[in-house]
Amino acid sequence: MRIRICATGRVRGGPEAALIDVYLTRFGRTGRSLSLGPAELHEVEAKKGGAAEEARLLLRGVPDGARLIALDERGRQMGSPDFAGLLAGWRDDGIGDVAFAIGGAEGHAPELRDRADLLLSFGTMVWPHMLARVMLAEQLYRAATILAGSPYHKA
Repeated sequence: MRIRICATGRVRGGPEAALIDVYLTRFGRTGRSLSLGPAELHEVEAKKGGAAEEARLLLRGVPDGARLIALDERGRQMGSPDFAGLLAGWRDDGIGDVAFAIGGAEGHAPELRDRADLLLSFGTMVWPHMLARVMLAEQLYRAATILAGSPYHKA
């Protein structure tokens, strides 16, 4: 099952970019034998049009037939094992693609939230979109390690 992270803004190097690369590389290695991955980053920049334009651009990056998870502060909170189980269930159901949408400062427009199969929250605090990417990349890796039975996740 391929993973696509559709995100507003561009990572231009720095510690966030390094961490995203580390975790997505680890996810790719660990997930390969589990039929998870690869994961790729699809970045968009809306110069005008606000959240509605961001939604249009983000949705263009979602593969046809993909499950869409929108990161949203109003979304469902779940533990890492539950997240791993969700991905495994979709994989086992034959879903070929999962896309994650990370919006900008205004959050997601209603049309993107309405299209999403799941609104997912990393907690009630609001996170900068670059840190949300790092957190998502780490959780993807963690999910793969949970499914692989690796000791990385110590719960």
